Amino acid sequence: MTTIASGTDTLTRDALTVLQPGFPGTTAPDWLLRRLGEGLASVGLFGRNIASPEQLASLTAQLRAERDDVLVAIDEEGGDVTRLEVRTGSSFPGNHALGAVDDVSLTLEVAAELGRRLAECGVNLNWAPSADVNSNPANPVIGVRSFGADPGLVARHTAAYVTGLQSAGVAACTKHFPGHGDTAVDSHHALPRIDADPAVLTERELTPFRAAIAAGTRAVMSAHILVPALDPARPATLSPRILTTLLREELGYDGLIVTDGMEMQAVAATYGIERGSVLAVAAGADAICVGGGLADDETVRRLRDALVTAVRTGELPEQRLADAAERVRTLARWTAPGRAAAAGTGEGTRAGRSAGRADVGLIAARRALRLTGDDVFTPLTDPPFVAALTPVANIAVGDETPWGVAAELGRLLPGTETGSFAGTDAGHAALVAAGERRIVAVVRDEHRHPWMAAALDTLLTARPDTVVVEMGVPQAPPRGALHIATHGAARVCGRAAAEVIAAGTHA
Repeated sequence: MTTIASGTDTLTRDALTVLQPGFPGTTAPDWLLRRLGEGLASVGLFGRNIASPEQLASLTAQLRAERDDVLVAIDEEGGDVTRLEVRTGSSFPGNHALGAVDDVSLTLEVAAELGRRLAECGVNLNWAPSADVNSNPANPVIGVRSFGADPGLVARHTAAYVTGLQSAGVAACTKHFPGHGDTAVDSHHALPRIDADPAVLTERELTPFRAAIAAGTRAVMSAHILVPALDPARPATLSPRILTTLLREELGYDGLIVTDGMEMQAVAATYGIERGSVLAVAAGADAICVGGGLADDETVRRLRDALVTAVRTGELPEQRLADAAERVRTLARWTAPGRAAAAGTGEGTRAGRSAGRADVGLIAARRALRLTGDDVFTPLTDPPFVAALTPVANIAVGDETPWGVAAELGRLLPGTETGSFAGTDAGHAALVAAGERRIVAVVRDEHRHPWMAAALDTLLTARPDTVVVEMGVPQAPPRGALHIATHGAARVCGRAAAEVIAAGTHA
């Protein structure tokens, strides 16, 4: 059983309990293990912490040797946002691809298999799924992380994802409440603002969260966004009106509320992480996510002390902090050891059986493809040149995860070469690099990048037989000898597209 270090008072223990910090490296540092002994109840994992499934299992076992009921959280959406497969690309196609297929049983099956893999590695809380309705095609941070632009579609797939993931004993954390889809700003960099009236918010943004709550989501993550129709003064993460009145009272949600990363500039630039954390807990949040950027003992100490001081000065009611800590412990009890092993019976029976298809991610990626172009496309037999028109990756996705079709085409057509191009001269540079070889142009959200559209114009004017693969949200008109919309840039999306280009097969 977990033993709290002697001398740790209740207030300090509760302050530690509500933190979800990160740390560097692939083994737990001494300071983290010490904090677990003092009352820390959660740990957040990022790509930097993971080298292999075996290493991850060893790491989580190390954490549980110190505290057997620790919540081990991860940002594993599948698709473009993966931590389990950060260096190779995901085995799962991601939300937008699942929404394009629109088969809720497939979504449940994918989530159950993803949950099974997380549970095998000792992870029991997933900061997923994204329930954001991607109503703004220019959104720089959501995009293919969303199931789509239709609230009803997003709602039914969010519910299926929650059900599938939790059938494996892994708690879902539905995000980003009250909805990050209608934004044109990345909250990692600045504070987005959604100017929509309450009726639109109710029917659009809130619909998927109602479905997630009805499906029993164990956690909800708040968004660092300003929604004046709900609260003109504070972003959602710091707003009692949004977290307590709307989410708790009006929507009837009683599970864990987790903040988005507290060091993100949408909050940190104005409030700082200490003040932001105090305001978030006071507003109704139960757990503070931090560690994507600040991952050290000093950060934990600063946040712990800020919460303790806020209680002692009367700024934060002690009962509010105690209630938040108890919700963390309640979720920890739900994810107690043995739950994942029992997921094949009772609650998890159906999903446990369907999770037997380890290749379900590839199956889903193949079904998500949408092909446009010549009535008869002759598969390539000679190795092509892959011109990757590469935008800057958003922070949630990261630039360390490979994407595209070059690796998979190289496997099917040995000798395939590739180059990455960006900027005003990208098209001409790609033509020169390609020489006489057939060109496969790979884009990501062409509609959001004028330079990318111009580069494609240059390529298609000079080489009309160019194959175009769109791996973002397909908004621009299809063009090229063959246009393949994958609805995501995961490794399996690239493989599915490569199969069509090289073999002409399409499931």
